[in-house]
Amino acid sequence: MSDLAHVAAQRGLRHLLFSFSDLFGVQRAKLVPLSAVAELAANGAGFAGFAAWLRLTPADPDVLARPDPTSLMVLPWEPQVGWVATDLEMGGRPLEQAPRRVLQRQLARAEALDLRFRTGVEAEFFLLDPLDGGIADRLDSQTKPCYDQLALMRRFPLIRELIEAMESLGWGPYQADHEDANGQFELNWTFADALITADRHAFFRVMAAALAERHGCAVSFDPKPIAGLTGNGAHLHLSLWRGERNLFHDPNGELGLSTIAYHALGGLLEHAPALCALTNPVPASYRRLGAASTSSGASWSPGWVSYGGNNRTHLVRIPDGQRLELRLADGAANPYLLQAAVLAAVLDGIERQLDPGPRSDRNLHAEPPPPGSARALPASLDEALAAFSADSRLNSALGEEFCSAYRELLARYPGRDG
Repeated sequence: MSDLAHVAAQRGLRHLLFSFSDLFGVQRAKLVPLSAVAELAANGAGFAGFAAWLRLTPADPDVLARPDPTSLMVLPWEPQVGWVATDLEMGGRPLEQAPRRVLQRQLARAEALDLRFRTGVEAEFFLLDPLDGGIADRLDSQTKPCYDQLALMRRFPLIRELIEAMESLGWGPYQADHEDANGQFELNWTFADALITADRHAFFRVMAAALAERHGCAVSFDPKPIAGLTGNGAHLHLSLWRGERNLFHDPNGELGLSTIAYHALGGLLEHAPALCALTNPVPASYRRLGAASTSSGASWSPGWVSYGGNNRTHLVRIPDGQRLELRLADGAANPYLLQAAVLAAVLDGIERQLDPGPRSDRNLHAEPPPPGSARALPASLDEALAAFSADSRLNSALGEEFCSAYRELLARYPGRDG
């Protein structure tokens, strides 16, 4: 019996979901009974690659999905079923455009420099009526609904179940709140190494949807599901570590950050327009980015390539002397490609010692930057794709097999159901 099968049996599992995320972030899976786990763990579960968003054809051989035993999670709502992330290969070699593989390649680059990339993600979502698509809670109608205690507690049965599920999985959840839009929520869990965070982010999206269905709701991570309301962000908190030392922290540095943190920040700003193609990958993303004020009074979304201190109107916020917060990504971002693209930009900033320039303390929601002081973010997916295509350094870092596949699919299917 394989190690995975042995561990699954010890945990009382009878089935495993062998899962992967395709280029558009859709989770694909096969349900494998425990009796077949050892064989499929050794040989891989076969998928027809053309059936997923991977830029393959019906003539290509099977894509084999090999499970990563370290990613195993028990479904809290189906305790006899486990979920395991898989790594894809075809023809005896890794499938280079597979999102988890793209992230692993960037992590290997960081590891060669003795760097650990550690991240946390804020996965905002709406709870909607599954029949008409409106806000599920019709009493949730405040003009400024953020942190609305009554609306939060009306959803307590679901929120409690999500928190307890994350506790059972060992994620370390530490808070949940009603967000800035009516019907919008966020749960936060403890940061971790980037691959772990990406696996958890992918799993969370499925878990939230599955548990919400049991409470009569539909979940939407769409960047802008309801016009006039704040969109769904996926803010990424990031830092680089060497062993147990946070390399971003320097008590003597500006705002408590080190030189290497500012070089990393320089990389994020340098590549921000191209990053949008990966962090903001659907047309609705550009109804969120740089949007006019929402009904609450602010969009909470960046419109410019800029950074500030503890200032939520900029692309990058410095909340403290431990990390950077990238506020660019939205709920449509692929959990693996989000991490991979950001790390690629960070490593380029460090390798070239890029200078982010001076920070801005402006409220950019009320007062745009002076002319020539900051670039505007792309206003459409087409603009983002053009910036991505033109960013040779980012393309080189992420790999041409992935980049060509991603550009082609995004250009051909911009309105897809990912």
